[in-house]
Amino acid sequence: MTDVRLRIDGIHKTYPPRGRRDSGTEVLRDITLDVYDGEFLTIVGPSGAGKTTLLRTVAGLLEATSGQVLLDGKQIDGPPREIALVFQDYSRSLYPWMSVAKNIALPLKAHGVDRAEIDKRVEASLYNVGLAGVGERYPWQLSGGMQQRVAIARAIAYRPEVMILDEPFASVDAQTRNDLEDLLLRVKEQMNSTFVFVTHDVDEAVYLSDRVAILSKTPSRIEKIIDIDLPKERSQLETRALPAFSKHRAEIFGTIRNLVTPTDQGPLPEYII
Repeated sequence: MTDVRLRIDGIHKTYPPRGRRDSGTEVLRDITLDVYDGEFLTIVGPSGAGKTTLLRTVAGLLEATSGQVLLDGKQIDGPPREIALVFQDYSRSLYPWMSVAKNIALPLKAHGVDRAEIDKRVEASLYNVGLAGVGERYPWQLSGGMQQRVAIARAIAYRPEVMILDEPFASVDAQTRNDLEDLLLRVKEQMNSTFVFVTHDVDEAVYLSDRVAILSKTPSRIEKIIDIDLPKERSQLETRALPAFSKHRAEIFGTIRNLVTPTDQGPLPEYII
């Protein structure tokens, strides 16, 4: 991985004041980060660190206060066609009155893909996420894990060069989460896409990633970037049992813990203990 696909260059984001006594909220401060072609980059950090704000800025859905995001050297000033975004709340990203197939086809129709090609892509994407044969069903007839698979299938059918995922597995059970993690790795291998992923789960970050970027507390900056030295082929049992997995997990968890542990407030009051 040598070519830079996404360049996040000096991004600052401050939300405007909401009243006379509010001076505004600075969320991101000088975020600078390169995302390489074909890599899986995961962003972690303390709660409220602005991870979702950063993803929405990278995807062109939110305007930065200053700085810029470049895709293949061109500044992003709106949602680019080359990027697909998978949200955490799959129930809000799927239209309940439309069939699964029509939900997946929607962005393809918007970009003028012909009917025959849409049908092929919908069928193939459902097969790839293990949902072959459910195209005529509706999202509300599916489990949470299946609905999230539909959201991923829609992104796959779009064939993006960059896939951005904002905590997409936060609302599913542990087994489904593991299955979806492996699905993403298969999709990455088949599509050779670039992935930018946000999660609160440190183990998930290590398992999926080529690199992990750790954000500080707000106003956020890049605290540390860790190269994940694990075999390319990942297994839920074997990979997580490797000493290198434990080493990376401890480093990431320790970094985040140090960011949020109150070290300068003195001892805890007795009544809290």
